[in-house]
Amino acid sequence: MPKAIAINAMMSNLAMIETEDYRVYYQAEVATVVMEGFLRLDGIEAYQPVMDLLLTAATGDQLTVDLHQLEFLNSSGISMLSMFVVRVRDRATTRLSFRGSEAILWQTRSLKNLKRLMPDLHIEMLQPQI
Repeated sequence: MPKAIAINAMMSNLAMIETEDYRVYYQAEVATVVMEGFLRLDGIEAYQPVMDLLLTAATGDQLTVDLHQLEFLNSSGISMLSMFVVRVRDRATTRLSFRGSEAILWQTRSLKNLKRLMPDLHIEMLQPQI
């Protein structure tokens, strides 16, 4: 099976993860994983479905992780994002970008730290809407 078809088949199998507190989903047309709401799972193991979705989405040439509507992410979630960035960096096949919001304090601090793990990581911080 050609690589493009294999990737497309994997992408069509990506599930949306949704609860009343948060939503994580993949937008194939723009190669973007969107995370929204309040994501506070108990321990790194609980984040495995999110990690699996991110890693599957990161099999293409580029991926954006859009966090600008993720109001809260606990320390286990930040650790999961760090591990994700390291795995993508080690593969060296995917250009990775993060989109955050200047209005959300945890994002302004944590996204800068991800750049230390992957210097060529692109970070876009959106200004708050007035």
